[in-house]
Order: sequence, then structure tokens, then C-alpha cells
Amino acid sequence: MRIGELAGKAKTRASTLRYYEERGLLQPPERTPAGYRNYGDEAVQRLEFIDRARAAGLTLAQTAEILEVRDAGGSPCGHVRDLLDRRLVEIDEQLEHLRLLRTSVAELRANAAQTSPEACTPESICRYL
Repeated sequence: MRIGELAGKAKTRASTLRYYEERGLLQPPERTPAGYRNYGDEAVQRLEFIDRARAAGLTLAQTAEILEVRDAGGSPCGHVRDLLDRRLVEIDEQLEHLRLLRTSVAELRANAAQTSPEACTPESICRYL
């Protein structure tokens, strides 16, 4: 299938497919005699995997590592498990950061409710912050 057809099936753009090909995520397809890319059905499955990896928060570089292991004939599942473990730690850290940020913003808002806007001086711009 040509690049436009693959892009339609994968719900993405042809430029994204070219980028993935440049990054090694999508294997270069055979070319027609006219020079057009001619992708096989396996490209759709590969793009679906890339989408699942992105949905899990993996980077394109991490996804490329996984695909390299598979392309070399290995099973990347152990590596994927390690990446997911790291991703969970990152998510937990982000959640903790957001909890702290929410507490800080709530305190600022509570202080803002007790301070009149007229108390703000030009030098302070806004006392609420």
C-alpha cells in the first residue's frame, strides 16, 4: 500500500510515517518502479504498536529500542517490563509534584480571598502571587 493509504489506516499523516522511517521506527518499505513507497500489512501492526507505546508514555527512542530487539529476533518483553516500571515511578513522581503544586495554589487562593485587590501596589504587581 502507498504511504497515503497507510497513513489513512493508521490515522496519521504521511509526514509522520516518513519521520518514523527516518528514526528507524518504521522499516523502509520496498519501492515501486516509479519510486513510491510500497508498505505491507505488517506496517499497520507496527504503527499500532507505536501508538500503544506512546499511549503508555514511552518515548520514540524507547519504542525504537523495543523494535530493534524484536527486529533482531529477540523478545523485548523483559525490556518493556523495565521501561514500564520506570514509567510508573515517573508517573508517581509527577503525581506527587502535582499534589504539592495544588496545595501551594490552594494556599495562594486562600490568601487572595483575604486580601483586597486595592492592597496591591504597582511594585508588587499583584500580592496574590
